[in-house]
Amino acid sequence: MATTEECRSALEKLSDNLARADGRVRTAAGLDRSLSCHITDLDLTFTGRLVDGRIEVAETLQGPPPQKAEIGLAMAGDDLVALVDGELNFARAWGAGRVRLDAGFRDLLRLRTLL
Repeated sequence: MATTEECRSALEKLSDNLARADGRVRTAAGLDRSLSCHITDLDLTFTGRLVDGRIEVAETLQGPPPQKAEIGLAMAGDDLVALVDGELNFARAWGAGRVRLDAGFRDLLRLRTLL
């Protein structure tokens, strides 16, 4: 089971990857939205924002997200680490119910480029 620090590190790595992206990926990641990532097996949530292609984590809270973010993710810590390391395909994990993504329709259309 991934630790809190491994999950935070994975989010930082994802943020770095998004910041270095170009073209359609950079455009898709260029949203300014509130973001939450609930790590289900640790029962903790990272909250923050997706801003200019970077994930800015503001808080780490116990339990599920206290309020609905514009973009919400939920998954096990090991799945987060595997996704960021390229060992787990997002679309397959989402289709299998291992990853939950909650976002408005317009954001989903833009985010699909990242998937």
